[in-house]
Amino acid sequence: RLPVPKLEDTITRYLNAQKPLLNDDQFRKTEELAHAFEKGIGRELHEQLVAQDNQNKHTSYITGPWFDMYLKAREPVVLNFNAFMSFNPDPKPEYNDQLIRATNMTVSAIRFMKTFRAGYLEPEVFHLNPEKSDTEIFKKIIRFVPSSISWFGAYMVNAYPLDMSQYFRLFNSTRLPKLNKDELYTDEKAKHLLVLRNGNFYVFDVIDRDGNMLKPSEIQAHLKYILSDNSPAPAFPLGYLSSENRDTWALLRKNLLENGNEEALQKVDSAMFCLSLDDFPIKDFVHVSHTMLHGDAANRWYDKSFNLIITKDGTAGINFEHSWGDGVAVLRFQNEVFKDSTKTPAINPQSQPASVDSSRAVQKLDFKLNDALKAGITKAKEKFDATVESLSLNLIQFQEGGKELLKQKKVSPDAVAQLAFQMAFLRQYDQTVATYESCSTAAFKHGRTETIRPASVHTKKCSKAFVKELSKHSTEELQKLIVECSKYHGRLTKEAAMGQGFDRHLFSLRYLALSEGLPLPDFYQDQAYARLNHNIISTSTLVSPAVQLGGFGPVVADGFGVGYQVHDDWIGCNVSSYPARNGKEFLQCIHKSLEDIFSVLKGKKIGS
Repeated sequence: RLPVPKLEDTITRYLNAQKPLLNDDQFRKTEELAHAFEKGIGRELHEQLVAQDNQNKHTSYITGPWFDMYLKAREPVVLNFNAFMSFNPDPKPEYNDQLIRATNMTVSAIRFMKTFRAGYLEPEVFHLNPEKSDTEIFKKIIRFVPSSISWFGAYMVNAYPLDMSQYFRLFNSTRLPKLNKDELYTDEKAKHLLVLRNGNFYVFDVIDRDGNMLKPSEIQAHLKYILSDNSPAPAFPLGYLSSENRDTWALLRKNLLENGNEEALQKVDSAMFCLSLDDFPIKDFVHVSHTMLHGDAANRWYDKSFNLIITKDGTAGINFEHSWGDGVAVLRFQNEVFKDSTKTPAINPQSQPASVDSSRAVQKLDFKLNDALKAGITKAKEKFDATVESLSLNLIQFQEGGKELLKQKKVSPDAVAQLAFQMAFLRQYDQTVATYESCSTAAFKHGRTETIRPASVHTKKCSKAFVKELSKHSTEELQKLIVECSKYHGRLTKEAAMGQGFDRHLFSLRYLALSEGLPLPDFYQDQAYARLNHNIISTSTLVSPAVQLGGFGPVVADGFGVGYQVHDDWIGCNVSSYPARNGKEFLQCIHKSLEDIFSVLKGKKIGS
C-alpha cells in the first residue's frame, strides 16, 4: 500500500524544496507558517488522513483526490492534460504504409486487449536485479505461489510488481464532460472501433458475436474503404467540441443529446479506441510533435482514453487523456503494440484485403446539428486555432554523450538532464523557479505519481558556479558540485518512488480540509506555496525501444513543458512554450549546459 509519509518528514522536504526559490526573509515567513501548520491544524488533518487511509485498505489515499483534481479541472484536456508519445517507424520500410500500419497496429491493440481481459497479460514488474528475477525459472516458480504472498516472493529477488488497476480504462473508455466534474465511462461490451478521417466519424465491429477478432484481412478491407471514401469534410466538424472548456462542452453535449444524437454519441463513447487517420505525410520531428500533441481537432476525439494517430506516410503516435491513468499503463500498451506489429505483423505489403462488403459493415456517423451547436463548433474552432497558433514546439538532440558516459563517471543520467534545465533557466532568465518532475508510484496499490522537485540548493549552487562564476572554480571543484547534485537528486527520486515525496501528502491534506468545509489553513495561503505549485518548468521522461519522442503542453502560461530522453549515447529534449517564454532559446541554453557538464565530467576545461 502507498504509505502516508510522516508529517514532520513532509514539512522538512517541503522546506528543502522552497529554500532555493526564496530569499531569507521569505523563507523565514514560510518556515514559520510550515511549523505552525505542523503543530496545529496540519497535525489534525494528518491524523484524520491516516485514519481514513486505514479504513480504506482496498485503495490508496491519493486515488480519490487525484481523480477529483483531474475530473474537476475545467480547462480543455488538449494541451493542458493530454500527452503524446510517437512510435518509432517500423524497421521494415515497406510496412510504414498507412493502411498496412493502421491494420497491423489495430490488430495488435485488439490482441493486447483480449490478452489483458483473459487474464494472460504478463504482470508489469520493475526488476532491480534483472539477472535474478527477469528469468524464465523465476516466472515458472512464482506462477505457482498463491497471489496473496507471491509479491513477497518477488520482493525477495528485488522484483517489484507494479499496480495495473488503470489498465481496464485503456479500452472502450471516454471522459464525459459534465458540469463541475466530468465522469469516466467504460463499456466493455462494445465491439466496435471508432475511425476518424477528414473530420468524418466511422464505426465498424472488430469483434464478432463469439468474442473473436475479425480476420486481419477484413479489418484491412474496412480501413481501405474508409481511406478511399471521398466524402467531403463536414462544414461543422464535431471533433472541435472535445477541445472546449469542460463546462461549455458539457452544455453543448446536453444539446447534442437532446437533438437526437444519443445513438451516435454512444457509439463514440463506447468504441474500443479512436483511430485517427491523417491525410498528410510528416515533414520533421517538430511536425510529429504538433501532429501528435494536438493535430487538427476535427480529426481527433480528445476525450477518448487514447487516439491512435497514423499519418499518410505511416508515422504513428498516441495522444492520451490523462485522468484515467498515467504514462506507465500507456507505455506498456505502446511497447506491446510496437513489438507485436513489427515482429509478428498480421498483414504484409502483399496481403490482399478480404472481399467483403465494407459499405454494409462500416457505418458513417451522422450528427444532427442545430444553430446553437453550429455556433458552438465555430467558436470552439476559433479558440482551438488561436491556442495552437500561440504554441511553440522545439527540440534538440545532444549528440556528445548520454547514459553510458554518465554512468561511467558515476553520476545519475536523470540528475544531469535536470541540472542542465536548471542551468539553462538561470542562464536565460537569471532565476531559479518551481520545477516538476513526475515519478510513478505504481509500485504501490492504486499508486499514481509523486513529484520530484529537481530545483535544490545544490543545483542552484552548481548552476551559479557554471553560469556566473566559472573563472573562480577548478574543473575538480565543478565535478564535485555535479556529483553533489547527482547524489541529492538520486535521494529525491528514491523517496518519490517509495511514496515519500511531499507534494501528494500536502495536496491530500488540503483536499481534506476543503472537503470538510474548513477554512483553508494559512499554510496554503502563503504566496510561496502558490509559487511552488506554479510549475514553470514541468518535466517528464521515458525511454523505450517503441517510442521516438514524447511531449506535452506547458502546465502554466509562462512555463515550459519538457519531455526528454537520455539514451546510451545521446540526449533528446522536446520543449513546448507559449509567447511568454522563448523555447528555442531555452533549448540552446540546455544544449550549452549539457556541453559544459560533459566537458567538466571528461576533465576538460569549458570551451576548450
